[in-house]
Amino acid sequence: MFRTALRNVLAHKARLLMTVLAVMLGVAFVSGTLVFTNTITDAYQNSSAKGFDGVDVAVSAKYQEGKGDKPGGYPDLAPALLDKSARVPGAASAVGVVSGFTAMADKNGKLIGNGWQTNGGNYWGTDDSRYPLTSGHAPRGENEVVIDAKTAERAGYKVGDTVRLSIDGPVLSPKIVGVFTTDDGNVAAGGSLALFDTPTAQELFGKAGGYDEIDVRAKPGTSQAALKSQLDKALPKDLAETTTGQARADEQARQIANSMNGMRQGLLVFAGIALFVGTFIIANTFTMLVAQRTKELALLRAVGASRRQVTRSVLIEAFVVGTVAGVSGLAVGIGIGAGLRALLGSFGETIPDGPLVVTPGTVVAALAVGVVITMVAAWLPGRRAAKIPPVAAMSSLHAQATTKSLVLRNTLGALFSAAGVAVVLAATTMKGTDGQAPMGLGAVLLITGVFILTPLLSRPLIAAAAPVLRVFGVSGKLARQNAVRNPRRTAATASALMIGLTLITGMTVMAGSLQTGINKMATSALRADYVVQMANGNDLSSDVDRRLAAVDDVSASSPMRDTMARIDGDSEYLTGVNGSAIGKLTNLKVDEGTFTVAGSKIVVDDSTAESRGWKAGTQFTAHFEGGRSKQLTVAGVYEGNELFRGVMVDTAALPKPADARDMRVMVKMAGGASDAAKDKLEKALDSNPGIQVQSKKDLSDSIAQMFTLLLNMLYGLLGMAVLVAVLGVINTLAMSVFERSQEIGMLRAIGLNRGSVKRMVRLESLVISLFGGVLGIGLGVFFGWAAGRLAGASMPTYELVLPWGRMAIFLLLSAVVGALAALWPARRAARLNMLTAIKSA
Repeated sequence: MFRTALRNVLAHKARLLMTVLAVMLGVAFVSGTLVFTNTITDAYQNSSAKGFDGVDVAVSAKYQEGKGDKPGGYPDLAPALLDKSARVPGAASAVGVVSGFTAMADKNGKLIGNGWQTNGGNYWGTDDSRYPLTSGHAPRGENEVVIDAKTAERAGYKVGDTVRLSIDGPVLSPKIVGVFTTDDGNVAAGGSLALFDTPTAQELFGKAGGYDEIDVRAKPGTSQAALKSQLDKALPKDLAETTTGQARADEQARQIANSMNGMRQGLLVFAGIALFVGTFIIANTFTMLVAQRTKELALLRAVGASRRQVTRSVLIEAFVVGTVAGVSGLAVGIGIGAGLRALLGSFGETIPDGPLVVTPGTVVAALAVGVVITMVAAWLPGRRAAKIPPVAAMSSLHAQATTKSLVLRNTLGALFSAAGVAVVLAATTMKGTDGQAPMGLGAVLLITGVFILTPLLSRPLIAAAAPVLRVFGVSGKLARQNAVRNPRRTAATASALMIGLTLITGMTVMAGSLQTGINKMATSALRADYVVQMANGNDLSSDVDRRLAAVDDVSASSPMRDTMARIDGDSEYLTGVNGSAIGKLTNLKVDEGTFTVAGSKIVVDDSTAESRGWKAGTQFTAHFEGGRSKQLTVAGVYEGNELFRGVMVDTAALPKPADARDMRVMVKMAGGASDAAKDKLEKALDSNPGIQVQSKKDLSDSIAQMFTLLLNMLYGLLGMAVLVAVLGVINTLAMSVFERSQEIGMLRAIGLNRGSVKRMVRLESLVISLFGGVLGIGLGVFFGWAAGRLAGASMPTYELVLPWGRMAIFLLLSAVVGALAALWPARRAARLNMLTAIKSA
């Protein structure tokens, strides 16, 4: 039986290739995902580990609890602690570190990297520095700076150039006096690093002679643990705490791995989808293979083979196919991993350099997936064939499904579909992440139910195409009859394409609806022409609001200033705004009362009002730092959104600390938004690279950027599932042609020419593909609506938007899939020798 199974595999090389390709793509998806995420994780971890090479023990400040009206925090490390750290036994050297946000502009004045990746600090210039110079010299004085080599290369800077920098105040224009290399993870990820001499860095970052951290190196022969123990004894426990460099590296490695888990899980979900689609194709393929060999298997039974042996022979074929597919899929997956890494680069994402990482776990997973999925998909057809009595198989009495089996199948499909719809609808009524798991469960149930019902659905939907097919005469009529002759085979073929298009359509509907909601929120809730904020998300100096208000053509402006207060014993952030201008800058829907912010009158968003039991007219007392208190009255309750939420208070009613900070500043121009207006605002801020001046469109695009990038990646990944479906259609048609060889020969004998045969097969493929496309787009719209409703629960401006143009493209894609998939089977059918085909049965 083993030799028989191997001969069957090798005797049908084309059939073997098609099946291997279907499995291989699913395996490639899984292995490519693992290679990609392992490579990115390893690159970041190695980069961060190198950043700690010069640190054996790091000394950091211990959190100090607040006393009286003074808030708690992390104090600066005094120079005395640096001296004491350098003198402990086992310490070779100790260096004080100062660091903080430092925005660097390129030669066009644009920010280099993302806000959180642009950093600065002090350069200590010792021989064992982690920042070795490649050119120039160490910085000396406030007008000199050294920058990292990657930033210098990207921005085209060299020693002697002047660079624009912003830390937390006026724009600086120091001279670049040196370029250094570094393994800093932020730099590797596309950020920048600018270093000053220590006194200058302490002044710029407000350390007043202190340090953020003290890095201690051990003498040769002294372990990190021993040095840490000595430092713990020497340093005051209430002021400082120590961590070994290895512990720092390990912790950062864990954080990087955790940050990659979301991407890994998301990619593996789509790998599972590809396998899910591939499983249908494999099961469909083996079902047809077994059906074609029914008489052969019956003969084996007749000469003494047992049912178990027949099933085992089919599983041996599946094992061979799965092994070949697993090995080839792993090879292709490595290429996919490299391609995904390059894809991130094309989207502007910079990642550290490093080799592709193929772990033993990836190899085992690829082989296991290839073999297990194939054998599981092949088991049921093999078992079904083994149960057919030899005499019945030889006379083909088993071919027709019984009425009982059809009723059972349709009943199960209806139950699964109804349960799926019910669970999905229930999930749309939930809030936040609570509805994600039920939504996923409902989607699986509904897709499974539709898949079970697809044979029943195929007849009426394909019959609807009859008027169009009549135009093609006999070929069109035969194509329609062939498509509905074996509903189960047609259903399995169409389902593969259906699942891919369901996902693509669903994601497109949800993303388009969310984007529209965000745009509507920016345009409807925000009357201001520009929103000004720091690139790294930190607070702005209050000087920014004063500068912007003084600009010509600014008709209204308001800061959004966070102030902590205690209300009824609980902490609450109050947002200080310009009460006389806030109404001109926002257009928030008022649910109750009036939108009045002046004196002691405030407005509050609906969720805060609900949680605290406030309504229009409610009075309460807010207690501020320093012992001040203020009685406030709720004038109105507004509908909050992603841009505006919380309690809005007139800044005149709030305490005025010397270091007042603003989250953002809203500005309205007399002439509206324009390039000239934006340029005028940026110049008023000295073209500070650390401050973003964003229009409504800029703001909307920045909010939507994350899921837009994800959607673009998913289009590429889900294209794999569609490719698997294409192979399934080709496979089905090729086997269908083989199965109907005698019939095609008879048609040719009675006058059907080769062109008509080709047209018949192509139309059959087109009908099946469009059938899958219609089902997929319909399900995708439903899932897109449901998922978008769940995601948009916290967005009042969310509305369902159907992308008719893209859905038309998806339907056209289905037709293209059908046309391409039919090329080889149609050519093969037309070239059949009619006499040989007639004698083949």
